[in-house]
Amino acid sequence: MFRNKKALLLDMNSTFMFGEDRFGPEENYFEYYSSLNGSLSSAILNALVSDIYNYLDCRYLDEKYRCEFPSLLDALNAVCNNKLTNEERNKVINTFAYHELGIISEEYVDALYRLSHRFILALVIDIWSPKDMWLETFDRLNIQNLFSEISFSSDIGIVKPSPIPFKLVVEKLSLNAEDCLVVGDSIRRDLGGAIAAGIDCVLVGEASNLRSIASYVDLLSFTRSIEER
Repeated sequence: MFRNKKALLLDMNSTFMFGEDRFGPEENYFEYYSSLNGSLSSAILNALVSDIYNYLDCRYLDEKYRCEFPSLLDALNAVCNNKLTNEERNKVINTFAYHELGIISEEYVDALYRLSHRFILALVIDIWSPKDMWLETFDRLNIQNLFSEISFSSDIGIVKPSPIPFKLVVEKLSLNAEDCLVVGDSIRRDLGGAIAAGIDCVLVGEASNLRSIASYVDLLSFTRSIEER
């Protein structure tokens, strides 16, 4: 079923990056923030990051924000009553990004390399923070050059399941929708966006849906199945 596919449009979070989105009442955001020599107190900083998260989280599922999703700076400005310097705003944004960022293990790095031998790889990623820490992670793991195109939602203000990011990546790859395959863990975001864009989708993780062309335990098992064909 994958014989004629030329490109994989990969999701990232819970597809090959894990341990992301470390937000919640148990998190101490001040620990990382203090390493940046920020001037806000622990109580104020922790409350501010929580407020930013809640502001974005309630809009992430709201269809009316799908193509006009607020930036992290927009969210910070909306919830912050204090006048912060640009330097302090950047420190809060970097703290938020640090907690949004996950980990890519060696086995998933290896899987990406193996998939790159068979397909053109591209990424369609929803993140709320600026992309800098993710690009630094890709560079550190030496996987940046594996991806021919990367769409970050924080760059374009459009989140999945909008078909627009998928269509833009397909267009930049100079391919047709039928040449591509979306691989992700979310029925709503990845499968929904892929279907809206006219692209086949494989689900990984615990997700399963009759509209996907296949489901796998994880990206590792998907990679093995490709190599066995």
